[in-house]
Amino acid sequence: MNMQLLSSLITQTLVYSAPLILTALGGVFSERGGIVNVGLEGIMVLGAFSSVVFNLSFADQFGAWTPWLGVLVGGLVGVAYSLIHAVATVHLRADHIISGTVMNLLAPSLTIFLIKVIYGKGQTDTIQRQFGYFNFPGLSEIPIIGDLFFSSTSLPAYFAILVAVISWFVIFKTRFGLRLRSVGENPLAADTLGINVYALRYSGVLISGFLGGMGGAVFAQSIAGRFAATTIAGQGFISMAAMIFGKWNPLGAMGAAIFFGFAQNLSIAGSNLPVISSIPDVYLQAAPYVLTILVLVVFLGKSAAPKADGVNYIKSK
Repeated sequence: MNMQLLSSLITQTLVYSAPLILTALGGVFSERGGIVNVGLEGIMVLGAFSSVVFNLSFADQFGAWTPWLGVLVGGLVGVAYSLIHAVATVHLRADHIISGTVMNLLAPSLTIFLIKVIYGKGQTDTIQRQFGYFNFPGLSEIPIIGDLFFSSTSLPAYFAILVAVISWFVIFKTRFGLRLRSVGENPLAADTLGINVYALRYSGVLISGFLGGMGGAVFAQSIAGRFAATTIAGQGFISMAAMIFGKWNPLGAMGAAIFFGFAQNLSIAGSNLPVISSIPDVYLQAAPYVLTILVLVVFLGKSAAPKADGVNYIKSK
């Protein structure tokens, strides 16, 4: 394998990993607080849709900053959408799986309806400003390593990795993280110590909405380039598998998301790789989803989720 091919493989893996990392981190925050957020797929759909609409509307005004502002818009829309799940599970004490499934069913239909209202067709135009490739000043000049990791690479991927490190610090090294983990393990004990269980669970879900919306926005503006009903097709569920594979640890989820990003990239880069090029394309395209199922089957029973994950809490009087 030559250096150019290896560099391209690493770069494209990072491109596909970035939205998975952000969304998986969102799942970590939600489930560490005790709320199962199956609705990550729907949140990604809303984040992707809103970022593309923003990009098409304001690319002339904001220029090169448009994709990054689109990520922020996608995150804020994700927060608003995840509020539905938060209210349903925390205050209305709905089943977490059912609430998340409804969010996943609602999001594609709502966005396609809005696209037809706004643009009069079933999908948007291609966005004018996309995430391109970035050269890190100085680092890209390092022999071999610079060419592989820091030259013509994905800046959103390194942003997602930075967010993963910050998330690990927040969850395991701050008072907020300790309290969030406590309500995910034993909300009654946390409540008796004066911790507001409801507020922390809301915080976890809303943070997951923000990160999931950002993940959808990154995917739409770096890979898809537009929005249609099939733009987000399983990435939210792959992110959940990465969260489980990573044992609800931000750094573990990041590593698992990079692995799944590599699996997604195989369907494109596989034709240029020895041995893999002989595998039919249809199998390579199905590989990420097959791996997701295998990970859930193999690791779900072995990975220990927070003890109160998915358990509704009723505040005692």
